[in-house]
Amino acid sequence: MGTTISEVSSHVGSEVTIGVWLANKRSSGKIQFLELRDGTGFIQGVVLKNEVDEADWEEAKELTQESSLYVTGLVREDKRAPSGYELTVSGLKLIQKAHDYPITPKEHGVEFLMDHRHLWLRSSRQHAILRIRNEVIKGTYDYFYDHGFIKVDAPLLTGSAAEGTTDLFHTKYFDRDAYLSQSGQLYMEAAAMAFGKVFSFGPAFRAEKSKTRRHLIEFWMIEPEMAFCDHEESLKIQEDYIACLVQRVLKKCQPELKVIGRDTSKLEKIKAPFPRITYDEAVRFLNKNGFDDIKWGDDFGAPHETAIAEHFDVPVFVTEYPAKAKAFYMKPDPDREEVVLCADLLAPEGYGEIIGGSQRIDDLELMKKRYEQYHLNDPSYKWYLELRQYGSVPHSGFGLGLERAIAWICGLEHIREAIPFPRLLNRIYP
Repeated sequence: MGTTISEVSSHVGSEVTIGVWLANKRSSGKIQFLELRDGTGFIQGVVLKNEVDEADWEEAKELTQESSLYVTGLVREDKRAPSGYELTVSGLKLIQKAHDYPITPKEHGVEFLMDHRHLWLRSSRQHAILRIRNEVIKGTYDYFYDHGFIKVDAPLLTGSAAEGTTDLFHTKYFDRDAYLSQSGQLYMEAAAMAFGKVFSFGPAFRAEKSKTRRHLIEFWMIEPEMAFCDHEESLKIQEDYIACLVQRVLKKCQPELKVIGRDTSKLEKIKAPFPRITYDEAVRFLNKNGFDDIKWGDDFGAPHETAIAEHFDVPVFVTEYPAKAKAFYMKPDPDREEVVLCADLLAPEGYGEIIGGSQRIDDLELMKKRYEQYHLNDPSYKWYLELRQYGSVPHSGFGLGLERAIAWICGLEHIREAIPFPRLLNRIYP
């Protein structure tokens, strides 16, 4: 019967047929060991010369890396095997013999592997990382659906900038200017006024000429928005969501975490609530710890975020940033107008900001002042102002950078491994 590697535990003692690729092989006299993969997992196929016919034995000897085939064999439980199971092969049927597969078991440079990203995805490490990514995505949908949110899709082509930044990809929209979206947030605010609690999940684009290990040109954002929700309630949702994601990965992705060598003890301590530190306290902390360059009003860079997060060793909220360092739509603190009701969630181990969120301005007159202050009088912003004109309510939201979160959960050295086909400053191939 046909099955998959992920399902072999249900077929112990039975003969199955699986469509596979050969990841690697080795031989020892009258035994050949085939490392097989089918997209759902990896398993070792054992070919015994005295238990297969001559043609199958010779076929197995001639198999090359990444050749495709159907393999038939008896499923056996084997606690020594990485998957816990092995396949005693009884027959092979070659589909296509691969020649000169470029990614061999030897060491390769990063640029070479990135040039062959379409093939590198097949390796056990990349396979494991992207399966964890898939679990994070599935966990995101489950979390928000279970908590009464609905998914609303934001457009990728917009007539304005979500945060007033100049780091945008410009294009012509027939006879008008348009931009690739850097965030779906403004549209989620409109959706929240219709549905109460919403979230979007989709790609975002920033033309930021950065080469750090934290940056991508194209990345994926999860952006919830909630009507009748203040900043404090939003923070509680953020920490609960992150804690649930991490615990879900620990529960469902142990084999993948083992493949990538992740120290899971660092993830096991991730539980809500998370510590908080105000921006003022963060500046004082940094000044006392060798960062004399930071002054009140400055935004934090990667070294500053790392120092703050290392002090706590778990995700930490930095709250109440200066208004001038943040986006125009953030609500001022009623007790201190020079700071806004916002927070960045910094991941430990040097991974920096993974969530940015705030309570939004809901007062029409104040938003009009912000429009004047930030020169947002372009007609393309008219609809966003109208959200404060017709039934405005307190509302809050946040955005999670999917790849940054995955890089942290997996303990990756560079964010490029957290997305199937990364777009970097110097890379748009393959």
